Amino acid sequence: MGSIPYSGGTTFRVWAPNATKVYVAGDFNGWSQATSPLVSEGNGNWSVDFRNATINQQYKYVIWNGSSQLWKNDARAQQVTASNGNTVIADPRFDWTDDLYSTPAWNDLVIYEMHVGTFNDTYGGLPGDFDNVILKLDYLQDLGINAIEVMPVNEFPGDFSWGYNMSHPFAIESVYGGSQAYKRFVNAAHVRGIAILQDVVFNHYGPTDLDLWQYDGWHQNFMGGIFFYNDERASTPWGDTRPDYGRSEVRQYIRDNSLFWLEDYHADGLRVDGTSWIRSVYGGGSYELPDGWSLMQWINNEVDARQGWKFIVAEDMQNNAWMTKTTGAGGAGFDSQWSAQFVHPIRSNIITSVDSNRNMWEVRDAISQRYNSDAFERIIFTESHDEVANGKMRVPEEIWPGNSGSWYSRKRSTLGAALVMTSPGVPMIFQGQEILENGYFADNDPIDWSKLNTYSGIHTLYSDLIKLRRNWYDNTRGLRGQNLNVHHVNDTDKVIAFHRWDTGGNGDDVIVILNMSNKTYPEYIIGFPSGGTWQVRFNSDSSIYSGDYGNYGSSSVNAVSGQWDGMPYNGALSIGPYSAMILSKD
Repeated sequence: MGSIPYSGGTTFRVWAPNATKVYVAGDFNGWSQATSPLVSEGNGNWSVDFRNATINQQYKYVIWNGSSQLWKNDARAQQVTASNGNTVIADPRFDWTDDLYSTPAWNDLVIYEMHVGTFNDTYGGLPGDFDNVILKLDYLQDLGINAIEVMPVNEFPGDFSWGYNMSHPFAIESVYGGSQAYKRFVNAAHVRGIAILQDVVFNHYGPTDLDLWQYDGWHQNFMGGIFFYNDERASTPWGDTRPDYGRSEVRQYIRDNSLFWLEDYHADGLRVDGTSWIRSVYGGGSYELPDGWSLMQWINNEVDARQGWKFIVAEDMQNNAWMTKTTGAGGAGFDSQWSAQFVHPIRSNIITSVDSNRNMWEVRDAISQRYNSDAFERIIFTESHDEVANGKMRVPEEIWPGNSGSWYSRKRSTLGAALVMTSPGVPMIFQGQEILENGYFADNDPIDWSKLNTYSGIHTLYSDLIKLRRNWYDNTRGLRGQNLNVHHVNDTDKVIAFHRWDTGGNGDDVIVILNMSNKTYPEYIIGFPSGGTWQVRFNSDSSIYSGDYGNYGSSSVNAVSGQWDGMPYNGALSIGPYSAMILSKD
């Protein structure tokens, strides 16, 4: 489907079941609207082979429905001149050099959510593009990041957008550089060992500059026509543009789009936006859409059968374990999902200004929550594009509005980072979080990279956490494991400690302790799973991270025999205010 170039010409094929005639008009025929007819295949599809139609030439379809004439872009356009412009015959060729690359293991992923237009840009003029992003991939690699979740990059109206208002589901945003630039970006990331997880939107399209709307002239109830529901099921918070998940051709369209990212563009996975709006008319609860559920199952089954190592994530936010159950068990079959049960209690407990209001039992439950007994079926974070906009701000800004660089903002926001990197789950940070970016996210507000110098210590803190999470030094293997025991919860003194492990033993068992109060504890006793010397691998109060930190805390702990916290051994350590420590044995 779409335009498929070959030596000497191009095949054009389009789905327009209610059309009475279809023509193609473009650079190759002087934009004649009546000299190049497509032939009906008798199944709703129309096609023609056109000699001398070549790559980079522009075109549109001229679709007739009775006496009505419509000029439409290709529904499967891979390149357009603009959201309201023409389709371009895209060049499918690319010199991929990622043959030696393999997607990281899911329990090793550390995700960096990115918005292409603001990640590496300056104020004024056009937004940033893929080539700008490529310039900072070495930075992300040095940080320890091995996966980038890219906010939607489909063609959208205008030049500035979050990306969730796509006009052309198969086309790459032209202001970002188009399809060839996207391939360069993916290839460059893979060469550095970085996976690409592409954010996709199937719960609605548009709603503006949307050529899919009444595509072949047919519609009911003045609604969207062949690609959309034409009754109350079309309604979403973003317009009456929910695709018709029950129509076989639309299901195929969405399935093909999913595989297109993974196979043609070499993406390592997908983040499927707002899945509750695919499975339900109202985003959860009543009025379910069984066809939406079965569509998600079909796509996940297809990916598992074709490229089972690729990572498909749901953004459902409804605490629904069925999203990540297997399709054989009746689940939707996603590999993981964003966890509202982590982000919301953790944010509230690090943002509140009064220590006595921190609820360590809520923190314990956030650390412990998982789906279907699998630690990696959830994505955990304290910042995302949704959590730092829509009336909310970056965590340091929430802690002290207008003074995000304050000691309190730095100390407590990085408590959140420590929890993200040490709790069971797949950790994710949002662009600029590692340099204490302030304010809120907007699509015309680039990351202020001068903060990399201002808060170089905070950047180092994030890098240290990420590398411990990924077991770079082969002494924190348990942070990649399934096992957890939150063995110490002190809601009076606001201290929590937990044990992480994979198979157990030296270099595997990890103890994490957090002091979530503005107090110093010179001799705090917690339980340990084994005796001997436990080395402090990370202390967020280290002056390495900021000159005004107290550098307070033990460098090692000697665990001695004696029951404590349900553990066979115990040890005393010192810990600074609003501080996290990570310990393991050599």
